[in-house]
Amino acid sequence: MSKKLFVGNLPYSVTKDKLTEVFSAHGELEEAVVISDKFSGRSKGFGFVTFKNDADADKAIAALNGKDLDGRAMTVNEAKPMEEGRPRRSFGGRSGGFGGRSGGRHFQEDY
Repeated sequence: MSKKLFVGNLPYSVTKDKLTEVFSAHGELEEAVVISDKFSGRSKGFGFVTFKNDADADKAIAALNGKDLDGRAMTVNEAKPMEEGRPRRSFGGRSGGFGGRSGGRHFQEDY
């Protein structure tokens, strides 16, 4: 069975290829992904690595958690599934964000 790891505190310069290189030394990978901002394309400083073998993933956690990668100490642990029903940030519309007509300056001068 495969095991997915969360890899945090990555330097913004780390690419998918670099992440694959670092983690494949500890076992066979299914996938390595560096998460990037959808607008700027810049890395968000974290990613995920999926090992084909649970034992290899556990070895990678033990070997790489806290280890330096290009000047930053990586955080490596087992990835947790995203929580269902967890509200996402919203910045507009009717959800009480920054948009719409609620709050702010009123433009009617006839109060």
